[in-house]
Amino acid sequence: MSLQSFSIRWLGLLFISVWLTACSDDAGPGAVDEVLGPVAFESGDECHVCGMIITELPGAKAQVRESRNANTHKFCSTQDMLSWWLQPENKNLQAEIYVHDVALTPWASPLDEHLIDARSAWYVIGSSLTGAMGPSLVSYSERDAAQALVDAKGGRVLSWEDLNLDILRELASAGHEHATEHGEHLRQQHGVVEPENSHHDSH
Repeated sequence: MSLQSFSIRWLGLLFISVWLTACSDDAGPGAVDEVLGPVAFESGDECHVCGMIITELPGAKAQVRESRNANTHKFCSTQDMLSWWLQPENKNLQAEIYVHDVALTPWASPLDEHLIDARSAWYVIGSSLTGAMGPSLVSYSERDAAQALVDAKGGRVLSWEDLNLDILRELASAGHEHATEHGEHLRQQHGVVEPENSHHDSH
């Protein structure tokens, strides 16, 4: 093979390689060939994070479907899903993420037909609406619906891009305060009096 023929062949292979790379780049880092869509929450499904039975708990649920193998991870709350998704080994996965549109389905028992794309959803944090994990990250397909909850029950509206570790820490802090207040309420309801913290000098 002459040097000229070799050069032409090598340039041809290089062109094909560049063309294939460009085609691949056009699809984008999170692109998938086929949309899997959400699946139903079945009786007995356990939360991928906390292990609680999902359908027995109120509030918006979530699920992640991995594009590469169709593995499905289900969560009893949007915040449990977020805590899993934000882990470094997970947040770059090619995956579809779904949450309930609370504007269209009962809070106490959300319906599977009202699962929406989590990345295009709007979220309310800081409202008085409580779910599976206490204070909730409430999901909506429309920003106006999210704002309506804020107007009625407090909080603020966030987009998917706003959801980060600071939001998780805020939810965790609110959950701790909620648990403390709930415990105090139960003690009062049942007439439980905590012993005084008195320290007597034994000498």
